[in-house]
Amino acid sequence: MTTSTSKPSFSLTSDDIRATLIRMTLPMLAGMLTLMTFNLVDTFFISMLGTEQLAAISFTFPVSFSLISLAIGLSIGTSAVIAKALGAGELTAARTDGQIALWLSALLVGLLAIAGFILSDPLFKALGAAGEVLNYIHLYMDIWFAGAVLLVLPMIGNAILRAAGDTRTPSIIMAGSGLVNAVLDPILIFGFGPIPALGMQGAAIATVLSWVVGSVLLIRLLVKRDLISVAPVSRSQFFTISRKILRIGAPAAGANMLTPLAMAVLTAIMASYGPQAVAAYGVGARLESIACLVVLALSMTLPPVVSQNFGAGLLNRVQLAYHLSARFVMLWQFAVYLLLAVFAIPLAGMFSDEPEVIRIICLFIWIVPLSYGLQGIIILTNSSFNALHRPANALWLSIVRLFVFYVPLAWAGGKLYGVGGLFAGCVLANIFTTLIAWRWFNRAVQNSGQEGA
Repeated sequence: MTTSTSKPSFSLTSDDIRATLIRMTLPMLAGMLTLMTFNLVDTFFISMLGTEQLAAISFTFPVSFSLISLAIGLSIGTSAVIAKALGAGELTAARTDGQIALWLSALLVGLLAIAGFILSDPLFKALGAAGEVLNYIHLYMDIWFAGAVLLVLPMIGNAILRAAGDTRTPSIIMAGSGLVNAVLDPILIFGFGPIPALGMQGAAIATVLSWVVGSVLLIRLLVKRDLISVAPVSRSQFFTISRKILRIGAPAAGANMLTPLAMAVLTAIMASYGPQAVAAYGVGARLESIACLVVLALSMTLPPVVSQNFGAGLLNRVQLAYHLSARFVMLWQFAVYLLLAVFAIPLAGMFSDEPEVIRIICLFIWIVPLSYGLQGIIILTNSSFNALHRPANALWLSIVRLFVFYVPLAWAGGKLYGVGGLFAGCVLANIFTTLIAWRWFNRAVQNSGQEGA
C-alpha cells in the first residue's frame, strides 16, 4: 500500500545546509508566528478584564505549560520513531506507530489533567495565588483541564506529518487553530448578540474549541493520507511501541517540563512583589514566546538535519548546521532586542494602564531579552542532543540551566536589587549555561566521530 504523502524534493545530507534550513524553517515559522500572535491577542483580551484577571492567567502558565511540555516531549519521541520507520520503508509499522502515539499521548495527558484538576487548589496556592485571583484561575483552568486531551492530539498529529516530510501542513493547521481562538475570544469573553459575556470562562472555551478544530482536521488528514492505522492493535503492540516512543520522548518531556517548574518557582518569587509584578511577568512570558519564535521554529527543523547527517556519518555537516544556526540566532535575537527596547513603553501600555505593571513590563523588556540569543543556542543544543539520540544530555543541560543557574541567580538578584536584579539574574544564567552547552555539544560530536572510527 502506498501513501499519498510526498517526500521533500531536497536532500538533508547533500544539499546546501543554509538553504535547506531556510527551506524547512520558513513554513514552520509562518505557522508559529500566526499561532503565537493569536495567543498574545488572547492575553490582550484578558487584560481588558482587569489586573486580577491578568494575574490569574499568569499564574496558569507554569501548570498549563507542564502539560504542553509533556506533549512536546511525546511529539519528539513520535517523530523520531516514525521517521526511522518511514526511512526504512516500513510503512505499515509507521502507521501503527502513529496510531499508538495518539492513544498514548491522549492517555498520559488525560491522566495529568485529571491530577491537575484534583490538585488545583494546593497547586495554585503554592504559587502564591489567593482570594479573587484564585477564583478567576478556577473559572479558566477547570475548563482548560477538561479539554486538555484535545491539546495534545494536534501536536502529535503535526509530529507525524513532519516525520513524513511535510512542514507546510502543520503550519497551516496551527495558524488556523490560532485564528479560531482569536475570533472566538472577544465574542465569548465580552459577549455578542445572544451570546452572554463569559469572562475568563469564555477565554477558556475559545481555547478548547480551537483545539477541537485542530484535532478534527489533523486526524481526518492523517487517515486520508494513510499515515495512521485504524486497525485494532493488541496490548503487546501498544506497550512495545509505547516503550519505543517513551525511550526518547520521556527524557525530552522531562527536559521540557523543567521549564514550567522553574517558571512556577519564579512566579512564586514574583508573587512576593504583589499581583502587579505577577501580571507583568505573565505579559513578559508571552512576549518572550513571540520574540523567540525563530529559535523555536529552528529547534523543530534543525533536528532532522542533524539526525540524518549523523546517521550518514557526516559529522562535519552536523557541526556546520549547528554553528550556522547558533550564529544566526545570536544576530537575529539582538535585532529583536533592539526592536523590543525601542517599543517597550507602548507595548507595556497595550496590556495595562496601571503604572506599576507598565514599569515592570518595561524593566523585563529592557533586561531579559538581552540574553535571548544565548537562550536560543541553549534551545538548539537541547534539540540537537535529541537528534543525536542523546536525550539524557538534553535533560542534564536543562537541569543545569534552570536549577543550577536560572532560579538561584534570579532569586539572589531579586534579594539584592529587587525585580530588576531578578531579571538580571536570568541574563547571567543564560550566559553561564551557553558556555557549557556550546562546549558540551561540540565535544559530543567529536566523541561520536571517534566512536564511529
